[in-house]
Amino acid sequence: MSAKVVAVNISKNKGEQKIPVPSVQLLENHGIVGDAHAGDWHRQLSLLAEESIDKMRRLGLELDSGAFAENITTRGVNLVALPIGSQFTLGDALLEVTQIGKECHSHCAIYHQAGDCVMPKEGIFARVLRGGEVMAGSKLDLL
Repeated sequence: MSAKVVAVNISKNKGEQKIPVPSVQLLENHGIVGDAHAGDWHRQLSLLAEESIDKMRRLGLELDSGAFAENITTRGVNLVALPIGSQFTLGDALLEVTQIGKECHSHCAIYHQAGDCVMPKEGIFARVLRGGEVMAGSKLDLL
C-alpha cells in the first residue's frame, strides 16, 4: 500500500480543531493558505497518521480527521520515524520535516476524555519547500 493523504484540514484560529476541506494550497515558506498556523516559521503545517488516530479510536473515542489540529492526515507512512530534515512530496508540493512531536502545555479535550493524546508524541511538523495543491488521495512519496 502506498502512502497517501487521507484528509486536509484547516482552522482560522490557533488552539482549535481543524475542519476537513476538499483541498488546500501550500505556499513555499508559508504553509497552507488560510490556515492559522501558516507563516514564516518551522511549523508551517502539521501531519498526523490515521494509524495514530486509530489508537485513540480503539479507546472508544469517535474522532474525525482534524480532531488533533493536524493539517494533513496520512495513511501508510510511519511519520514519527522520519528523521528531522527528511523530505517528501505531497502531490506536487515538497516538504521538509522540521520537528517530531511537541510539548503539550495545556491538555486538550481529547486528553481529558481519554487520559492520553497522540499528537504530542506522534504528530510531526514540516515547512514547505515547494508549493502546490494537496487533497485527500494525494500521494505521499519519501525522497
